[in-house]
Amino acid sequence: MKYPIAIWMLAIGAFAIGMTEFVIMGLLPNVARDFGVSVSQAGQLITGYALGVAIGGPILVMLTIKWNRKMLLLVLMAIFIFGNIVASLSPSYGVMLASRIITSLAHGSFFGIGSILAASMVKPAYRASAMALMFMGLSLSNILGVPFGTLIGQNFGWQMTFVVIAIIGVCAFIGIIFFVPKTKPNNDASVLNELKILKEKRLWLTLAVTLFGFSSVFAYFTYISSVLIDVSHVAENLISYILIIFGVGVTLGNIIGGKLADWNLNKALKIIFVTFILYFILLYFVQMNGFLMVAGVFFFGLIGFSMSPSLQFKSTLISQDAPTLASTLNQSAFNLGNALGAFLGGVVVTQLPVASLSLIAPILTLIGLVFLIISIQVEKKDQQTA
Repeated sequence: MKYPIAIWMLAIGAFAIGMTEFVIMGLLPNVARDFGVSVSQAGQLITGYALGVAIGGPILVMLTIKWNRKMLLLVLMAIFIFGNIVASLSPSYGVMLASRIITSLAHGSFFGIGSILAASMVKPAYRASAMALMFMGLSLSNILGVPFGTLIGQNFGWQMTFVVIAIIGVCAFIGIIFFVPKTKPNNDASVLNELKILKEKRLWLTLAVTLFGFSSVFAYFTYISSVLIDVSHVAENLISYILIIFGVGVTLGNIIGGKLADWNLNKALKIIFVTFILYFILLYFVQMNGFLMVAGVFFFGLIGFSMSPSLQFKSTLISQDAPTLASTLNQSAFNLGNALGAFLGGVVVTQLPVASLSLIAPILTLIGLVFLIISIQVEKKDQQTA
């Protein structure tokens, strides 16, 4: 078997984490009503989670640097399960916010360490694809997990949604116990060695590529419902079905992106970035037609998320001596990019027609492309010096 079953167990964990991150968006009105807060206040549950991933992930990695990776994954899943159980039992908004921050601590470290572990289980030629397979769990959470979780929350209460997520987390926990191979404690690792990577200019260039390159996805996707209703004139009751089509595109994009990264990482990223920028321009015209927009959303997910495994793989190549922090920081960059994209999109839709998002969002990926070109030049210079 090209991909061991352990990677599929990591994908289940990724599915659960993706579900808990995104399902709250569909449940915000319900949560806000039950806690007696405004929807915008409830929205801080999303912000708190994103900041927990961005800040908490790297700190947790530093605190557990000498642990063997299997044990650390189990602890992370235990934190995740605990956080979701607390969320399901939350008596107040404050407790709910605390539970979201607790849960978020597992996110960055799980993907950072899990992706390195997944890559280590296969031959070098398949490492990016192995990472993509793990991240496919995150993609599938958007297709299956979020609609399913939202449906449960609307019919049985949002608390039950977090109970279901905790159960999926338990399944991943058991799968990791039985199928993920044991690793030796990393006694040679040290905080100082890992922190040395922070002096590496290639790390900061790679994080900039991730932050700006991917942020255009959320600049547009955060307001996709408004685009579909106000620009494409799609009936509101059809949006959930179109989002499932988007999720299918995301899943295929992860698979294709992984194979492209295995072929040639930097060329793959340049091709994806340029294609995505040009596609945004085409999307400006496509979004005017509801029927065409069905395909438009599919290819948006496919192209946008094809960059995800390449960006994660690139971060692990910066330092073979300290890949864990670099990989986890890349997850922080993804989440900060999501926040930046959503913020910029919000500014655009309040000042300009929502249709103009498809012309302004790609500016972020263009900035990411500039950083990518600089990054490639720095890599070539370092290789020549070496």
